[in-house]
Amino acid sequence: MTDQHIASAFDRDLEEIQAHLMKMGGMVEDAIREGAKSLKRRDEELADTVRKNDKKIDALDLQIQEECARVLALRQPIASDLRTVLTVMKVAANLERIGDYAKNMAKRTTVLVHMPPIDGASGAIKRMAGEAQSMLTDALDAYIRRDADLAHDVRQRDLEIDQMYNALFREFLTFMMEDPRNISSCMHLHFIAKNIERMGDHVTSIADQVIYLVTGEMPDEARPKGNAPNYEIPSSSETGAKG
Repeated sequence: MTDQHIASAFDRDLEEIQAHLMKMGGMVEDAIREGAKSLKRRDEELADTVRKNDKKIDALDLQIQEECARVLALRQPIASDLRTVLTVMKVAANLERIGDYAKNMAKRTTVLVHMPPIDGASGAIKRMAGEAQSMLTDALDAYIRRDADLAHDVRQRDLEIDQMYNALFREFLTFMMEDPRNISSCMHLHFIAKNIERMGDHVTSIADQVIYLVTGEMPDEARPKGNAPNYEIPSSSETGAKG
């Protein structure tokens, strides 16, 4: 097989893989949007759909990882082609994690629909999720366009997610101190807000990979981070376990 044929075969393989990546990205965007909508509307059926659709996201991630591994083994790409394949693998892994957090949001919603609502909480979380989804849309657009400037912009916007999370954290604390009956609802809502904050971190990682793809180097400057409360979610329940 000539070098030209090998290059053409690699281009076809990569085009197909990247089409799968964009499909996966669209599915994850839908999961964030529908997960937030299910909370806002207290729609248990929609939340259940989000949970079930996460299996499709996981399956597509596995397919992408396997196809990338096959391309690396058979085509042995070098230089920028190798960067592209490695970037696809890492972007897909980040998308899978974001999908898990959307699924966790839906799981919490199925509990919250049976509890008294907390005034303004679902709307605030929906706005926070909307910002995370917007960041993801722009990060994927930056990948398609090979736009490092847009990727840098996405990185900066993660600070907004952190600030929104911090404000919600303080608000939930206030609700819990004012009335102990709010504790269970506020804890579930806090877990959801933390999931969205972590979505922002993974979107920022996607932006980092885009910058690496375009420039060949990871960003030098540290990502802007808000001063998050020193409170961590138990990993056993919120790390995206399948189910």
